[in-house]
Amino acid sequence: MADAPVSPSLATAEAEDAPLYAPRKQIYPQAVKGRLRTIKWVVLAVTLGIYYLLPFIRWDRGPNAPDQAILVDLANGRFYFFFIEIWPQEVYYFTGLLVLAALALFLMNAVAGRVWCGYLCPQTVWTDLFYAVERWIEGDRRERMRHDKEKLTFKVAAQKSLKHFIWLMIAWWTGGAWVLYFADAPTLVYELATFQAPMLAYIWIGILTFTTYTLAGFMREQVCTYMCPWPRIQAALTDEYALNVTYRYDRGEPRGSMKKNETLKLQGLPAGDCIDCNQCVNVCPTGVDIRKGLQLDCIQCGLCIDACNVVMEKIDRPLNLIAYDTDMNVKARMEGRPEVRKIVRPRTIFYAGIIAIVGAVMIGSLAMRQTIYLSVMHDRNPLFVRLSDGSIRNGFTIRVANKNLDERSYVLTVDGLSGAKLDIVGGEIDQQGRAVVKVGPDQTLEARVLVSSHGANVPASTDIHFTLTDIANGDATRMSDYFKAP
Repeated sequence: MADAPVSPSLATAEAEDAPLYAPRKQIYPQAVKGRLRTIKWVVLAVTLGIYYLLPFIRWDRGPNAPDQAILVDLANGRFYFFFIEIWPQEVYYFTGLLVLAALALFLMNAVAGRVWCGYLCPQTVWTDLFYAVERWIEGDRRERMRHDKEKLTFKVAAQKSLKHFIWLMIAWWTGGAWVLYFADAPTLVYELATFQAPMLAYIWIGILTFTTYTLAGFMREQVCTYMCPWPRIQAALTDEYALNVTYRYDRGEPRGSMKKNETLKLQGLPAGDCIDCNQCVNVCPTGVDIRKGLQLDCIQCGLCIDACNVVMEKIDRPLNLIAYDTDMNVKARMEGRPEVRKIVRPRTIFYAGIIAIVGAVMIGSLAMRQTIYLSVMHDRNPLFVRLSDGSIRNGFTIRVANKNLDERSYVLTVDGLSGAKLDIVGGEIDQQGRAVVKVGPDQTLEARVLVSSHGANVPASTDIHFTLTDIANGDATRMSDYFKAP
């Protein structure tokens, strides 16, 4: 007798009660063709192509800036992304990107469950690539199972050696591509090949080679089931309207062999479309039986949909016995009620709205940000000095950042204090008597500033305002501090 379908809620409860770790059982996913498998191949090619090739794309920023399109310049504290340059003081942009990434993940979950896990997660993408290499060299499911059961032969040993060699090459280039984002890619490739690169580069390549080879080659579904927190988090973020890969037991049950179901139909007895062929289980990269309902192990890749559709075509049954659906709709069809599909609902509108707002704020901030930066720090000891002529002098340390790609001259002024005089140690005085500081292209300059007051009655503490003005275009920024007196 066929197994009774397990409700998603019961399956989830059983998964939550499962042990935190279990010894890995070898899984032999079978190759499958179909619409979703094609989508996964396209996603794999696009994402890996971007990851491996992006460091070699050039972007002309002028003579005083690197020409790598995406570069994390740790030595100079810069992050370059095509026409965008992020300074250390602008780390909040990374916070915004993290917020956007989290909200996008929430939105994907609200629309189609673990679609991130099934198509875009790096673990899924690299594991898919490793599986493809494995099938290409050792054969499909049955061949691999037979080879593992039989005595090891020279041919099988050679196949496995070649497979692991290619896996290591993929893992090695994965680590190599990662370090290329932190230095000029062509130059670093040459240095790596001639063993002139920094030791830190070799160390990181080794670490990422090991982790990629281990996670994608051996741990595979264990990462998704036990190491990744997202399967547990997303359960708290989903609702009954989220589409998930669903076995439609309203038309699949009672399941049985094709001959048995045909006999039942001729007798006028209920018979489902599922012929218990187990193709949905055979193609699953985590070994899940989707007919038991939603499970923690299921990454929602949809390969079982393609496998089931192939079988349905062969036995002349309607497609999509397994499809992106909701358990609520399955029950509605069983009770004769209309289906309900709500992609656009308060949850998805909220996530999309927040994404739009955060994105708009970041774009607006980037568009309106200044190319100069000023910070001022008052001397702590002493707070003030009385000069021989009776005036009071305070010392400050200023930091000026020039975010332009050419040298700029800036005028520094101070207001808020009557009779104040400003001097920049090592600075210049122009023909108009203004204190001028020059900062090189895409550089930061730190300087000492002395502010003196010749007034007779200076308050013990006075708020003053420093203004830094670009002589070339008039752009200005302002920073407040205080002036101390006896």
